[in-house]
Amino acid sequence: MKLARPLAARILFGLLSLIFVSFITFLAAELAPGDAADVLAGEKATVETKQRIREEMGLDRPWLERYGSFLVGAARFDFGESYVGTREPVIDSIKRTLPMTLRIAFWSILLAAVVALTLGTLAAIYENRWVDQLVLAFSTLGVTLPNFVLAPVLVLIFALQLDVLPTTWEQNRVAPDFYYLVLPVVILSLRPMATLTRLARASMIDTLHQEFIRLAIAKGVPPLRLYLKHGLRNSMLPVVTALGTSFGFLLTGSFVIETAFALPGVGRLAIESIQRRDEPTIQATTLVAGALFVLVNLLVDLIQPLLDPRIRESQI
Repeated sequence: MKLARPLAARILFGLLSLIFVSFITFLAAELAPGDAADVLAGEKATVETKQRIREEMGLDRPWLERYGSFLVGAARFDFGESYVGTREPVIDSIKRTLPMTLRIAFWSILLAAVVALTLGTLAAIYENRWVDQLVLAFSTLGVTLPNFVLAPVLVLIFALQLDVLPTTWEQNRVAPDFYYLVLPVVILSLRPMATLTRLARASMIDTLHQEFIRLAIAKGVPPLRLYLKHGLRNSMLPVVTALGTSFGFLLTGSFVIETAFALPGVGRLAIESIQRRDEPTIQATTLVAGALFVLVNLLVDLIQPLLDPRIRESQI
């Protein structure tokens, strides 16, 4: 019960952050030249035609009124209807595309965390040796290579030359879904993996220099138990904290990856909505991405006290 107050404060600040993000997104769309009526009517349409479309879509109302209506609807998970195509309810588009984005993000963050903790621990154990230098070189390469450069290189190697992985998502798939997600997941996870590896290495080195590690060595604790139970467990807190911000990178990176690999996710839906000036869908996808980021960081805040009793005591 004593943790309820800081938890409620985090939820409140998360909600305020989502309102702020939605306001900035709405304001940016309002200040941008043109609107959805210009896109739907076409370049050669008359002013009267565009005005009629604006009235039908409610775009002639004051923007604060439209934003207030959006917030009221969003609180009920009603984001309105898409401006283009079949005028599908936006919530249906989100329900259809969100599972793919969550699947990619989950496997990417899991792969990044497992590899980062493994390589970071090995680099710390063999500090200043060839293993450490190799891990540092890999992490530096991973940080400097952006997704839009790495994606075509890996597609060229594994999809076109070796022909072992598909280039894009297919509706009529002839193999398990994971086969089509290998490249997107690896590409999306590489940069967080590199960042977390360096963080895990630094944290593990600092932990291995602590007095309790020397005491454990003096007591004859086996190396495997020493590194896993005493070392890794006490060095995981900074890595777990960084996972929250890394998840934000995964969400933004998934916009590029989903579009490049034709994956039916929220990122691709957002890019297509921006191109078509589909404001309700833009607002909804931005709000969903922000909500996922807030939820993951809230989860990290809940896990931290379990890993470090000092944090739990300070919160109480």
